[in-house]
Amino acid sequence: MLSNNDVERELIEGLRSGDRHAYEELVRRFGGRFFTTARRYLRSEADACDAVQDAFLCAFKSMHTFNGDSQLSTWLHRIVVNSALMRLRARHRALARTSIEIDDLLPRFDTNGNWIEDSHLSAPPERCIEASEMKAIVRECIGLLPNNYRSVLILRDIDEFDTEEAANLLNLTSSTVKVRLHRARQALKVLLERHPDFRTR
Repeated sequence: MLSNNDVERELIEGLRSGDRHAYEELVRRFGGRFFTTARRYLRSEADACDAVQDAFLCAFKSMHTFNGDSQLSTWLHRIVVNSALMRLRARHRALARTSIEIDDLLPRFDTNGNWIEDSHLSAPPERCIEASEMKAIVRECIGLLPNNYRSVLILRDIDEFDTEEAANLLNLTSSTVKVRLHRARQALKVLLERHPDFRTR
């Protein structure tokens, strides 16, 4: 029986030789996982499917550049993220601006430095929220962030790229990534505290 390393080696060899069956195995093996990845960046399932398809085609054509320094799944993950980000950038250019501004989601303060927020809008996260329900609420609130901030948050806090890697993927400076990440986290906190299912528990 072949080990996982042997199976992956055979898959890579098949992809490099242009074997269609190897491509089908690639899609079968990683399609679901990477659809979930793309879906985090792109709120549309159709766009996520297109991003994954583009990523797999790109990987298939670029297998000669894969040098084996990392796992195949890691290399593919980066291609999928790039594909999703390219679609986000194209959408952003088409829309010219997002429908929600990040400043509308950030906490507001009065002249004394106090957070302007009704007390009933804030609830501690430890109040009996099941993990699965909390994840669904967090995903929903992340989806409300403007694209530029949502991408940074997902790259850093979910996909766990470091600041420099995120900056390279987004064609930004590291300092811009840090600023956007800070603002995205602030906005996400506000959105969570305003969420009705979050408040009532």
